[in-house]
Amino acid sequence: MNKYSQSPDDMPPAIISQLDKMMQVELERSIGRCVYEDCDRITQALLLNCQWYITSEASTLRLTIDCPDVVSYWHIVSNIPQIGSRLERFSKNAKVRVYPPTGKGMPFEISVNEISAYRDWI
Repeated sequence: MNKYSQSPDDMPPAIISQLDKMMQVELERSIGRCVYEDCDRITQALLLNCQWYITSEASTLRLTIDCPDVVSYWHIVSNIPQIGSRLERFSKNAKVRVYPPTGKGMPFEISVNEISAYRDWI
């Protein structure tokens, strides 16, 4: 027997129930509220101007931000260090993905553990 194997109680369920899905959605919403409330007023205003949500899949927490215009996109991208530091409190594996308006470029994605290098770049 593999000494690193987990007991069945520690493994994810084989079948995900409707209740499991509802709990997952509530967890994501709660984390989103906490991240938003922990941001300063400027960052909150930027997020209010965009559509954003948090998802978690396979131990990766992701904040996705859809920007309505190029100006909002550049303000959000410039504020990645602050946003990332708030998100990192919930997961060291978190990522931020920022979408520009349709037809205005490619999405920008960064892991919170890459932000220190990004901060030096901007």
